[in-house]
Amino acid sequence: MNYKDTLLMPKTEFPMRGNLPKREPDMQKTWNDAEIYKQVLKRTKDRPMFVLHDGPPYANGDIHIGHALNKILKDFIVRFKSMSGYYAPYVPGWDTHGLPIEQALTNSGVNRKEMTIAEFRQLCEEYAYKQIDSQRTQFKRLGVRGDWENPYITLKPEYEAEQIKVFGEMAKKGYIYKGLKPVYWSPSSESALAEAEIEYQDKKSASIYVAFDVKKGNGVLEEGTKIIIWTTTPWTIPANLGIAVHPNLSYSVVNANGERYVVAEALLEEVAQKVGWDQFTTEKVVKGEELENILAAHPIYGRDSLVMLGEHVTTDSGTGAVHTAPGHGEDDFIVGKKYGLDVLCPVNDRGVMTEEAPGFEGLFYDKANKAITEKLQEVGALLKLEFITHSYPHDWRTKKPVIYRATAQWFASIDTFRAELLEAVNETKWVPAWGETRLYNMIRDRGDWCISRQRAWGVPIPVFYAENGEAIITDETISHVSELFREHGSNIWFKRETKDLLPEGFTHPGSPNGEFTKENDIMDVWFDSGSSHQAVLETRDDCQRPADLYLEGSDQYRGWFNSSLITGVAVTGKAPYKGVLSHGFALDGEGRKMSKSLGNTIVPAKVMEQLGADILRLWVASVDFQSDVRVSDAILKQVAEVYRKIRNTFRFLLGNLDGFAPSKHAVNYENLREVDQFMMIKLNELIKNVRNHYENYEFAAIYHAINNFCTVDLSSFYLDFTKDVLYIEAENNEDRRAIQTVLYETLTALAKLLSPILPHTADEVWVEVPGATEQYVQLTDMPEYKEIPGADKLKEKWTSFMAVRDDVLKALEEARNEKTIGKSLTAHIRLYADNDVTELLASIKEDVKQLFIVSGFEVAGSKADAPDNAVNLDTASVVVEKAAGETCERCWTVSKEVGQVPAHPTLCPRCATVVSEHYPELN
Repeated sequence: MNYKDTLLMPKTEFPMRGNLPKREPDMQKTWNDAEIYKQVLKRTKDRPMFVLHDGPPYANGDIHIGHALNKILKDFIVRFKSMSGYYAPYVPGWDTHGLPIEQALTNSGVNRKEMTIAEFRQLCEEYAYKQIDSQRTQFKRLGVRGDWENPYITLKPEYEAEQIKVFGEMAKKGYIYKGLKPVYWSPSSESALAEAEIEYQDKKSASIYVAFDVKKGNGVLEEGTKIIIWTTTPWTIPANLGIAVHPNLSYSVVNANGERYVVAEALLEEVAQKVGWDQFTTEKVVKGEELENILAAHPIYGRDSLVMLGEHVTTDSGTGAVHTAPGHGEDDFIVGKKYGLDVLCPVNDRGVMTEEAPGFEGLFYDKANKAITEKLQEVGALLKLEFITHSYPHDWRTKKPVIYRATAQWFASIDTFRAELLEAVNETKWVPAWGETRLYNMIRDRGDWCISRQRAWGVPIPVFYAENGEAIITDETISHVSELFREHGSNIWFKRETKDLLPEGFTHPGSPNGEFTKENDIMDVWFDSGSSHQAVLETRDDCQRPADLYLEGSDQYRGWFNSSLITGVAVTGKAPYKGVLSHGFALDGEGRKMSKSLGNTIVPAKVMEQLGADILRLWVASVDFQSDVRVSDAILKQVAEVYRKIRNTFRFLLGNLDGFAPSKHAVNYENLREVDQFMMIKLNELIKNVRNHYENYEFAAIYHAINNFCTVDLSSFYLDFTKDVLYIEAENNEDRRAIQTVLYETLTALAKLLSPILPHTADEVWVEVPGATEQYVQLTDMPEYKEIPGADKLKEKWTSFMAVRDDVLKALEEARNEKTIGKSLTAHIRLYADNDVTELLASIKEDVKQLFIVSGFEVAGSKADAPDNAVNLDTASVVVEKAAGETCERCWTVSKEVGQVPAHPTLCPRCATVVSEHYPELN
């Protein structure tokens, strides 16, 4: 007789294999057709708003793993907030102006010289929209939920109009000015750069020591004495107008090889070694302040080089006498301005030496290094030439070196409101906490922000010039330009003549003839994205300023976090964000930066094609994202294994809820067995901990907590031993319904808790959940933590039991290895323990042998009574023996009672009773 059909084996339509690469796109189409984003907002519209403001990625190229990390983290947070009491819209955005798009078009064969600026900008716009469409498709494939049909885009007229208002408001408050100052200049981009556009890379440079002859010593130094300077930028020597010394440093006047030299006393030995002085004598020591206003001769041109006092001079390296070219350095500019020096900048925007550097005109600055050092050698001024490798600023777009170059630029003054900026930093919540210190120090130490760029593709600086050269920025002109941009887009600036951009009938005292010109520079792209608090948060109904959270990579402390803070405080007096959360960079499995040349890149599209978006999302949840994170095929494979365990858990839960109607069959907590109550307590704790982890952005803790719950609490314990009830007992058996109640509560809780992380899988599960009224789990709320009376005491008791159970399992494993038993159901356990354990086991009303998954169990005595063959463990000594009797054909337990019911000679009495009562056709 076959009793297999009497077993209540799991039944489910939920597939064992996820086949995510195929199933996810189908599910996303279903979401899209159902307008799931709108449904979520409609459901939560009366709740408090939570705004995570999207930092706009640049619209160029396919998304990389860093993009995926960022967008998925944002989606975790927004999805959780919408399920935990908030109205949480998500408005994605794109940053669209700037050099990369210009370069992409040029590389594709577009010849800018054959078209107008307006025509070229139109091509840039069309290219940007194509990139946005491509990236939007890829972001949606990640499962990121948001208002994808109505994003914010920095090139949209309404955005540009608000950006003009930000500029105008800052100008009105006196924060905007135009000045001649040295700024980072990229010859490769032919444009000024802000600090945020600089990255440091190693560069090989010439290191030279040069002698400047004193021609007017003011009674302190004799004529002909040589002041030694050191520099790693020989190309700036033609721009030298002075030498800076520190007023409080001591300077040695030494005699070496028949010449007198001046070097900082603290650096004398080092310099002597560098320039090759075998012997030297110190004739006297003077204070730096005594050297002020001494005149030296430029070694090539013979013009005056003024000795000045500067607090920026140090003895960290060099000679203590700093070569000063006001046109090529910030400190040089400041000290030169103090002493009335000109700002000489003999390098053009392409990095080529001009006629202001006689003898070197026409040379690219880097190529000029050799010619200049040769000239210094020729005139006897070069004391030492060597090459060093050092960290040097590079253009982060072109990856080529930049220079300091004095040009007329538009600046945002930081000094004017630095105190308010620092206060805003202090008022913001930073995660990780070190973010506050990082941005505080950046704001404290940064100079004025150069906001002008000499490019074509960007938002024009809305400034007009009168006939007398006066810059015109008024409420009237700003408002007019803003509305022009709102109606026509910023390309109107390049399409129309200046007079057609001004308000009708506009006059100005500086233009008696009514003639005006316009600024040709565009704004730094960081001003574009940094204005999003005004253009997006302030203007959209689904946003609010300040945002609750900005979340970007740690490079944005110098980028978007920084520029948004400056413009936000300038316009409103407050930071545009209440909190800032940052993440690290994605590295390969060995901790190396990803690059195509190394072949170690992980492409999100490829991962989703092979494994699915939910695997990629689970990887994001698994890492400590606040630091740099690692990802590789091997790491993703490990994550996929964890996913498999989670999915199999869902499958088991669903399969064993076949025929269970929650409204009809659910058992109240009070009526559950203690072991079931213990699992409800464990589930309740999981809910509390996971929700707390979500609130604190601790996604890795969620990953580990749920993985541990599924593998340890469920798979290795509860789901393992309850099979004996779920499969064997009758459908409406009280213990079985109690267990199904726990399974149901566990299933719904896990589906909800995992929905922000695994939205595809969670919704796939939800379709199968008995009694679910909502179509999608993302249209529900997170499970609530409940205060359960007596929970602590019950948990303590069953935690102690679990320790005993662990020891029993160790003994069973040892017996299995020694071939004493096969499966655990073939075993009989004799346990020897002290009073606390025996009392614990006696207090348990459940069938202990069922909890141990053995066929026989007895407490045989105290630990002292244990025989020699017992396995001695922490809580007890255990003897494992082969159970006596026959194996029940239905439940597989071994019992001497098998066959006692004549009608069912191969069954134990329990199984015989179930079969007799519920399957009479088998009697």
